[in-house]
Amino acid sequence: MKSSCHYRSTGFTLIELMVTIAIAATLLMIGAPSFVAFQRNSELTSAANSFVAALGAARGEAMKRGRQAVVVPRADNNWAAGWTVFVDTDNDQQFDGSDILLVQQGALPSYFTATGQGTAQNSPAYVMFNPSGYTQTSGAVFQSATLKIERNDLSGTEKTQQTRIVVIAKTGRARACQPATDTTCTTSATE
Repeated sequence: MKSSCHYRSTGFTLIELMVTIAIAATLLMIGAPSFVAFQRNSELTSAANSFVAALGAARGEAMKRGRQAVVVPRADNNWAAGWTVFVDTDNDQQFDGSDILLVQQGALPSYFTATGQGTAQNSPAYVMFNPSGYTQTSGAVFQSATLKIERNDLSGTEKTQQTRIVVIAKTGRARACQPATDTTCTTSATE
């Protein structure tokens, strides 16, 4: 008895492979813009949270050391260039060799802008905490401040959705919020 085995070749035909690639390319074209928006929204939230953390570090060190602690932009008055947190040993609101460095944040991505209000808008810009943890001006006046971080590659409703504001109360408490979902989240907010 002879057994006859027939083997059939398995695999994809060229047409099946081309149809699969076309479907995958279509799905990728639909999904890629959503992924970019998701990634940039995540970076925006991260930037706002990093600023809140820097403020918390400055406030904590001011109270711990019994000295003023300051957060300043790394370049001129441009908060998007990053920020530096330090204990201000010479009380001049400028980071120099005699001050104690706490944190340095690098520049934000180029599609973000960051603008301050209150002392965060001054020239030079700063947010200062006194030894009791309250925010104040260089003239020892208690003052709130805000920092708005937003996407500069969007406009209209999309831009509002992709905006975060960090509100620093006179008490030193800082919070990040989204103006699109929080009516108390404005650049003139004081708490």
